Amino acid sequence: MSTNKVYGDAPNSIPLKELPSRWEYSDPAFQEGISEEFTIDHSKHSLFGASKAAADLMVQEYGRYFGMATCCLRGGCLTGPQHSGVELHGFLSYLVKCNIEGRDYKVYGYKGKQVRDNIHSEDVAAFMYQFYLNPQCAEVYNLGGGKENSCSILEAFELTRSITGVSQRYTYVEQNRIGDHICYYSDLRKMKSHYPTWSITKSLPQIIEEISHAWKKRLG
Repeated sequence: MSTNKVYGDAPNSIPLKELPSRWEYSDPAFQEGISEEFTIDHSKHSLFGASKAAADLMVQEYGRYFGMATCCLRGGCLTGPQHSGVELHGFLSYLVKCNIEGRDYKVYGYKGKQVRDNIHSEDVAAFMYQFYLNPQCAEVYNLGGGKENSCSILEAFELTRSITGVSQRYTYVEQNRIGDHICYYSDLRKMKSHYPTWSITKSLPQIIEEISHAWKKRLG
């Protein structure tokens, strides 16, 4: 399990356009998102991202050097009803928890229009199973929800409100997090071409609804 943080902040170099509720790629080459061919060099990764990149390369090397069936899954926002999100990890789960508890949510920079793609844990497990059935050698896949399951923080607020009936309280902090992606969602075309029976089965509204029900049950 790798991460999209292996790309560091290089995706921020892609030209963007500002829409009412999100940032979006303006370069047609990225209309489907970030592919596995995107550079991991000349960018700021964070120590977490750098450590993941090192492990990612080692896994690839075992595949190429020894001919082993290895795979790096560069995850986007992996989530689901059992995800116990906190402020620095688990964006969607934590956001929904804040909404249900009436807690203030801090938005760090980019006008709250920064974009992430979200994938349900069942769809993650389903892809792992497909790889198990038909393993590849030294492969890399960007495992995320793709464009259809992408949302900005502002859009996540609205989606959550439509499910819980509660508007989100939030505080805006002008300074963005260092190395944070302005817009990132995974190009799923390689995954789907290698494993055509696999697809995203859980939509973003479904994911948020499941997370909402789970938090309400846990919080009593």
